[in-house]
Amino acid sequence: MLAALGSSLLMPTAVQAQPTARRALLRPPRLRAGDTIGLVNPSGAVFERQPYELAAETLQALGFRVREAPNLRARYGHMAGTPAQRAADLHALVADDSVAAILAMTGGSGANRVLPLLDMELIARHPKVLAGFSDVTALLNGVHARTGLVTFHAPVGVSEWNEFSVRSFRRVVVEAEAATLANQPERGEHLVARDGRVRTLSSGRAQGPLLGGNLAVLASLAGSRYMPDFGGAILFLEDTNEFIYRVDRMLSTLMLAGVFDRLAGVVLGAFTNCQPGEGYGTLTLDEVFDDYFGRLGVPVYAGAQFGHIRRKLTLPVGLPVEMDADAGTIRLLQPAVS
Repeated sequence: MLAALGSSLLMPTAVQAQPTARRALLRPPRLRAGDTIGLVNPSGAVFERQPYELAAETLQALGFRVREAPNLRARYGHMAGTPAQRAADLHALVADDSVAAILAMTGGSGANRVLPLLDMELIARHPKVLAGFSDVTALLNGVHARTGLVTFHAPVGVSEWNEFSVRSFRRVVVEAEAATLANQPERGEHLVARDGRVRTLSSGRAQGPLLGGNLAVLASLAGSRYMPDFGGAILFLEDTNEFIYRVDRMLSTLMLAGVFDRLAGVVLGAFTNCQPGEGYGTLTLDEVFDDYFGRLGVPVYAGAQFGHIRRKLTLPVGLPVEMDADAGTIRLLQPAVS
């Protein structure tokens, strides 16, 4: 009875703010061995030197050349330089025809402050692989919304580029596969797999453009011109280090903004270290997800391998895909790169 009551409270539909009109799809050129990847830091500062070395060596081990943006190591409070510095870095790498891709060094906070300074026409004229995750969600969705460019929810420079993450990245942006993206369950020393398990919340298949990323950052774009049009979309979400009541609040923000009104499907990734917190009783994450997604009447599955975890799928933001909530897969309906 309580579960039904909780779900019924979410049934009224809000009037959706006018979304950004969907642009024609623009796919960047694929990456090739020997291409130059520009490292940029649109979000939080990196306070030690070794992460820069590790990121450069990792990309070189993958067969790429590396170029640091001029202000990559800058700092302005907790951010990697002023908004103007970070925007200038992105513009410099976009305009440089010798740079084939742009990879965020890390996430953190602050990418929202860069969005109003970006020359979206410049980005559209020079389409390139733009990749990262976490706070970089602001750029991935904002750039796609304003230009139609397919962007990539992928490991950042400081991520652990393990075999699973590398293989997914290569399939999507180097080999230009219309790949089927799936978890790789891992049993370790246990009798059954614990890592990489998929949970089907609502059965079925659905097709639509893949949009989303970090829940907190996506919710912060609500009502802005950098929020994509989610009509008919496959929404994917992840987060980390948020109390469950905050997850609930951010989902309610998306609900009130009308994001859930016309979705085709939902894929939930890792919600790492999202705990009840202290002082009050709370719903569980399962109950929160049931409340928001259980009555949408669209396919939904949870546990996809993306987010703040070791092994990450590379997800093309804006690309048409087909999700299968029973198999726990996302199939690209065309290559994400040209």
